[in-house]
Order: sequence, then structure tokens, then C-alpha cells
Amino acid sequence: MTEQYTPPKVWTWDSENGGQWASLNRPIAGATHDKVLPVGDHPFQLYSLATPNGQKVTILFEELLEAGFDAEYDAWLIQIGDGDQFGSGFVDVNPNSKIPALMDRSGDTPVRVFESGAILMHLAEKFGAFLATGNKRAEMLSWLMWQMGAAPYLGGGFGHFYAYAPYPMEYPINRFTMEVKRQLDVLDRHLADNTFMVGDTYTIADMAIWPWYGRTVHGKAYDAGEFLDVGIYKNVIRWADEIASRPAVQRGRMVNAVSGEPSEQLRERHSASDFATRTQDKIG
Repeated sequence: MTEQYTPPKVWTWDSENGGQWASLNRPIAGATHDKVLPVGDHPFQLYSLATPNGQKVTILFEELLEAGFDAEYDAWLIQIGDGDQFGSGFVDVNPNSKIPALMDRSGDTPVRVFESGAILMHLAEKFGAFLATGNKRAEMLSWLMWQMGAAPYLGGGFGHFYAYAPYPMEYPINRFTMEVKRQLDVLDRHLADNTFMVGDTYTIADMAIWPWYGRTVHGKAYDAGEFLDVGIYKNVIRWADEIASRPAVQRGRMVNAVSGEPSEQLRERHSASDFATRTQDKIG
């Protein structure tokens, strides 16, 4: 640790730097090894992990099934800690090597979809569900894009420097804490007058925002609930509680989970019955 850092004229990569996740980061793209992705029996093949970004998509799938749509899917576990996202098959689906990634095999030609927001839009439009209509569509899209732009400050910014950096650094922690609390205040003010992100309509905007900011106000993000004083965001808490009570959300957050209570980890999902028979407490 030094008090002052002077950047070199030309930056070079040192794989030893970067803290807890340094081994997963590199300044180039592409595959590091050959690995063919598995393919199940259902029209939709999801390759993911139950991070907030991964949960967005599994929540939507479970909501679609709950609503009676033919949206059966296989969810395959991608262990990012083991570098699965750098396998050749995964890179073919998502050249950015990030989860989640989807192969839509419901038509004559398989379609790849990557980036969680794009997957939400693809599925919602395909089934005509959980979308705002008319003038409210712009509001839904605005909040969906807000989440895509805002969450990196919560995760890669605040979360990294608060929980994962090699040592505590006052300036970045202060900088990103200020931004996260500003974002929570944005949500709290909006939800004072709205049941969901788009008035009384539950949409993919809620499904995108909840895994990040619902988790935060429930005190489960980076063990930072007290530090962020999350209890002051009463409207966000009310909204987060309401969404958390939905059965499809409860199932969706279990899919591809590798941490938490074993009874809440369904590491791979291939059938609706898996929730009753294949959680980690049942298969070990």
C-alpha cells in the first residue's frame, strides 16, 4: 500500500494485482480453453450463475411459467470462479464472457442472446408478457436502462472496494457509497408514488432492479446494510418485500445458486419438479 500512485506512461497487466478476483480478470477477450456447452431438452438453454444479473433472467422464466406460458428452460451452472465463462462454447454464446447467456432454440435457427437486459427484453417480447404498453413503455425502458447503467456503481464500484479490494481505501469507498445512496434515494422517491417501477404494473424493470437493490435494502449485499443505513429507504423496502413474496421470484433466485442455505440452492434446473427434488440439501 502506498499513499500516492503515479500511473506509468504505458499500463501493463500484472495478474497478481487486483485482489480477490484478480485471477478472473485479463485485458483480452476470447476463450482460454475448449469446452462444449451442454444442451437440454427445452427450447431455452440458459448458462448462468445466481448473481443479481443471473437472477433477473431466472426470475422472468419462473414468472412466465407461473403465468401459464410455455417457457420451459434448462439452466446450466457456469462457475465463474472456475473460469467456465472462458470456455470456447460459452464464448460462442457470449463473446464478452459474462453470465447470463441464453440460446433460444425455439425456432428453426438457434438465436444467441447475451447481456441480462437484452435477454429480459427478448423473452418478454417473445411472450408478450411483463411489458408496459402505450406511453408507459418508455417509462419501463427508462428504468430498465437505469438499472443497467447504475448497478455497476453498486457492484463493481461500491461492492468491490468495500468487500473485495486488497485493503480498505477511503476515497473509493466514500465515492461509491455516496453514489449508491444517491441511487437508493432515486428509487425511494419514485416508489413513494408508485407500487412498482411503472405505476401499478409489474414489469421486467422490477425484475432487473430487485436482485440488485432489493438485496441491498434487505441487508444482503456485501454485508453492508448497517454501513449504508438501508433502513431509511422505507419505500424501497416496501417494494422489495412485495416482490420477494412472489413464488416465482422465490424460485428464480434459487436457480444456479451455489451459496446460502442448501435448501435454497438449485444448481441446475431442468424441470419444475427439480425445486422439490434436486436442491442441495436433497442431493448433497
